[in-house]
Amino acid sequence: MIVRWSLADLPAVLAELGFERPFLVASERWPVDLPVIGRWTEVPSHRIEVPAEADSLLAWGGGSTIDTAHAASAATGLPVVSVPTTYSGAEWTSGFGIRTPDRRMVSGGGGAHLAAIVYDVDLTLDLPRDVTVGTSLNALAHCAEALYVRPTAASDEVALAGAERIARSLPAVAAAPHDRGARTLLLEGAANGGEALALAGLGLAHAMAQALGGRYGVPHGAMNALCLPPALRFNTQVVPHAVARFGAAIAARDSPAERVRELALLAEIERLSQFDVPEDELPEVAASAAARPGNAANPRPATPDEIEELLHSIW
Repeated sequence: MIVRWSLADLPAVLAELGFERPFLVASERWPVDLPVIGRWTEVPSHRIEVPAEADSLLAWGGGSTIDTAHAASAATGLPVVSVPTTYSGAEWTSGFGIRTPDRRMVSGGGGAHLAAIVYDVDLTLDLPRDVTVGTSLNALAHCAEALYVRPTAASDEVALAGAERIARSLPAVAAAPHDRGARTLLLEGAANGGEALALAGLGLAHAMAQALGGRYGVPHGAMNALCLPPALRFNTQVVPHAVARFGAAIAARDSPAERVRELALLAEIERLSQFDVPEDELPEVAASAAARPGNAANPRPATPDEIEELLHSIW
């Protein structure tokens, strides 16, 4: 897959791939000055329609935008070029979730055809703090889980590099959002996390975050910010060495879980109750999370009762 680090390279990337009729998937927020044959602006969307004459898809936005394009890619066979504007890492994986415009999960799948990624730090400079922190901790969860889901030398290398970059740069970005150096390091760390995700897959933290997001339409990044600490505590009992390596990468003074919680507090992401998640529905959420592939891939899958306890700890 082609990866470039400047928006100025996008026309050349499209030309290199031979794409002459890209169909743009981007919310109306983004003014895109490129020759495209049409544009889909509903993001997220469970009903995207791609013109028959399109020869490719151009996804310009965050994780929901890229997932929408990936669903269209899987349905049509068209390749995708992604221009990420957050730190979600969705650009690295052929999987996707299909959501309605109010962010309710409808279904998911895989089989998107990935062709290229074009990053540009300038697209991230105006990200709000909550989106910055939330999507960064989603990327950090990719790094953590890669170390103990299906670890390999290649996935460990990018996961540890990404974890270190994200943990080092995120406080600086929170303090000075337009610091291009800090934002660049954060984007590089998120790209590492996305690559680690593609190599190793997801674990318990994402299973819980996906169950919450799919049921309540709450931000996926914030849910990962909340769910990663209890998942780390759970996995410390199962794969202590892997969690310790993650803790060293993020310079955890006490526990890795506490260090992640500190990073989440940069955007005041603290409890599930902040997001109007009903406490009396946590048993149903736990059962849903237990059945998700991320939990099945965890070094030891958690039972519904164990997940319910973890969810109560952050409610």
